[in-house]
Amino acid sequence: MSRTKVDEEEYWHSSKFKAFTFDDDDDELCQLKESKRAVNSLRDIVDDDDDDLERVSWSGEPVGSISWSIKETASSGGPALEGREQLKTRNSLSSYPPLPKPASTYSLSSFFKALSDVPPKNYAPELRRPKGEYKDYSSDWSLSDTVRRLQKGKVCSLERFRSLQDKLQLLEEAVTIHDGNVITAVLIFLKRTLSKEILFRELEVRQIALRHLIHFLKEIGDQKMLLDLFRYLDRTEELALSQYQEHLNIQDPEKRKEFLKSCIGLPFSVEDAAHVQDHYTLLERQIIIEVNDRHLESSGQTEIFRKHPRKASILNMPLVTTLFYSCFYHYTEPEGTFSSPINLKKTFKIPDKQYVLTALAARAKLRAWQDVDALFTTKNWLGYTKKRAPIGFHRVVEILHKNNAPVQVLQEYIRLVEDVDTKLNLATKFKCHDVVIETYRDLKDRQQLIAYRCKVDKASVEEEKIDGILSSTQIRWKN
Repeated sequence: MSRTKVDEEEYWHSSKFKAFTFDDDDDELCQLKESKRAVNSLRDIVDDDDDDLERVSWSGEPVGSISWSIKETASSGGPALEGREQLKTRNSLSSYPPLPKPASTYSLSSFFKALSDVPPKNYAPELRRPKGEYKDYSSDWSLSDTVRRLQKGKVCSLERFRSLQDKLQLLEEAVTIHDGNVITAVLIFLKRTLSKEILFRELEVRQIALRHLIHFLKEIGDQKMLLDLFRYLDRTEELALSQYQEHLNIQDPEKRKEFLKSCIGLPFSVEDAAHVQDHYTLLERQIIIEVNDRHLESSGQTEIFRKHPRKASILNMPLVTTLFYSCFYHYTEPEGTFSSPINLKKTFKIPDKQYVLTALAARAKLRAWQDVDALFTTKNWLGYTKKRAPIGFHRVVEILHKNNAPVQVLQEYIRLVEDVDTKLNLATKFKCHDVVIETYRDLKDRQQLIAYRCKVDKASVEEEKIDGILSSTQIRWKN
């Protein structure tokens, strides 16, 4: 229903808030009235038949008792009495009649009791819980259900499988589905609930589960149980290898050497036994070299250690690293010393290719070009010298260039490359112009020589050399 114009104006011009006035007395009376209404409103909450409830004051004493009356009379004096007299004077001056004293004195205990009697209202609908939540996980799942739940990654207790037969059936069910995670989970349960003898005996006839257990023990580093398992299965070689791996946990070089010495007599295969023996011999050599070089470096009397201080210890390094170290710091030592590269080569039967690659890298890093040249120089039975490289001279050139060898050194070894295309590619790549020019001259390829003339610098030695070859009448060009 639409409002009239008068009602609309009265609505828009009216307000429930009062404007500011200087009449403070009226404001205090209004506040007292509001307090009275709030107290009287308690009657709507508390029932009328609450007369038998006990009313107490803020101090916890019953209202109306003798002690309560004495305390109320004593507290009515002083400043509170003066404030009450001032309030009466103000009320007599104002046009408002005095406020009557409330007839009822309801206590706070009645108020909160009434609130607690009101039942709370539930606004959310009560949902029915799924049947799966009422099922007992420890006793209600069958073998297949348990395995499927494990496969899906769901929570499932295995504690109800108490007998040996139930546990073995659970393991066989896990093996049937070919899921490694499920098999491992069941094996962990069996490892925890069965003795070693029973577990090893049952796994001996279940090879799939046995392989999973061996892998799991290696992953978690349970070396003791792994050794017991190999010993029970009479797998002597695997037992020896597993015990040999214990050296990785020994940090002290002397203790590791003694442990490796004790491993030499274990039942390894022929190949593994040779490896363990070499490992022990190498560590023994490294300890001797480390002690000697540490003394030489600290004394400062050796030039190689002054110019190139060591960056790390040689202890526990691989054989190739030890050979590089020996070629770098002890290349010229006689064969009879432990740190001699030739001694290492013969002791550990290092192949020629590996030795040449390592020695070349070490001497090229020191820019010892004479040692590099002597490394590839051989003599035949007639006393003639010849350059020979078991790794191929193309690899020699690449290693030399990697170590910033000068062009003169590179050209010498590029000329020794037998394949012509490889020689031209290397010479062009590393800008060895003399080798390119000489190769095209030997091939009598005039067109390629003219084309290469455009690639060299103008008025350079290479350009003059090409012009001299092109103007020669002694060469019969192919084109």
